[in-house]
Amino acid sequence: MNYQVWGIEQVDAESLKQMDAAMSLPISVKGALMPDAHVGYGLPIGGVLATVGAVIPYAVGVDIACRMRLSVFDVSPHVLGQQTKRFENALLENTVFGAGGEQSPYHQPQHEVMDESTWQETRLLSSLKDKGYKQLGTSGSGNHFVEWGEFTLLQDDAATGLTAGTYLALLSHSGSRGVGYAIANHYSRIAMNYHQNLDKSVRHLAWLDLSWHEGQEYWLSMNLAGRYASANHQVIHERVSKAVGLKPVMVVENHHNFAWQETIIDENGHEQDVIVHRKGATPAGKGVLGVIPGSMADPGFVVRGKGNRESLCSASHGAGRVMSRNEAKQQITHHQQNEYLTTHNVKLFGGSLDEAPQAYKDIHTVMDAQADLVEIVGKFQPRVVRMDGKITGKGKKNNRHNKRRR
Repeated sequence: MNYQVWGIEQVDAESLKQMDAAMSLPISVKGALMPDAHVGYGLPIGGVLATVGAVIPYAVGVDIACRMRLSVFDVSPHVLGQQTKRFENALLENTVFGAGGEQSPYHQPQHEVMDESTWQETRLLSSLKDKGYKQLGTSGSGNHFVEWGEFTLLQDDAATGLTAGTYLALLSHSGSRGVGYAIANHYSRIAMNYHQNLDKSVRHLAWLDLSWHEGQEYWLSMNLAGRYASANHQVIHERVSKAVGLKPVMVVENHHNFAWQETIIDENGHEQDVIVHRKGATPAGKGVLGVIPGSMADPGFVVRGKGNRESLCSASHGAGRVMSRNEAKQQITHHQQNEYLTTHNVKLFGGSLDEAPQAYKDIHTVMDAQADLVEIVGKFQPRVVRMDGKITGKGKKNNRHNKRRR
């Protein structure tokens, strides 16, 4: 094994096998596996891979630049209990979820990312611009969410002027939607066509040389998808915050499922320019802030990177799954999920059993395993969670903007 693994006792054999295969590529020079690691397509989730002169679309993933955004408000979280409906409705009326989720044409947001000339740089991007407009400010399915909660800052923060204490906060997790999905699949097919002789075990890790026209196109498209994903979160947070009449005093944002041009130190102590793919892994350069969530009921953490070179300056992007989606549906009951939510004082709108807290690793164990990668700055505890899925009861009538075009 020529890469380091954090929390190896929690990592399954198949994930290690996938990472071994990724490291066997002729373009691979360094790797790392985070403690939330579990099986993915090509590169395991939680896998970090440095390559020379080439980018691997599937090592970035289909949800390009999936990201976290935390907004902290100078208000006590007690307002969630005092004005429950106000905050629940803010989520239900100002979020849209689902793989095909689109904004109502009557509530179409605007953002400067849609005015970029980059959309006209390639035929594919041009064809995706309309979808980008329709899905701007929306969230996907699966583990994507928007949630109110309590954020506890452990120490005074000079940058924001916030003192240590507990604040109301809004946390979201989503990516580049249909735009990123189309880019990933289009360029993965091109890469696999170029490398038809690759072994089946690494077929999804076919790469594009950055000196190729297609490599440059993908790089351009990936970065646009990153800016688009950031715009999605900005729109969501602005809408939900406005609905409750609040403005954040602190914002932390980071993304994963991306590739960065970075410089590492090779085995001989020399600097080497590489492309670092973080598939479900958070950038953790020295002093860099990030958000690592737990589950719909378990806490997440705001962290500051320690710049550990062995991890390629990375950390986990969450707790990581301990059950596949099918296993979770078969092994976890609605009663068990609801009991867990009640015990942790969390109200869920939407969601499904495959995202139940029991389907995830223990976030505290994961954080302990990467203490040399990040420093904990604060803790976020979910209280009101919105995810994709059917809303029953009184909340359903409030969800008037959550419509899908057919």
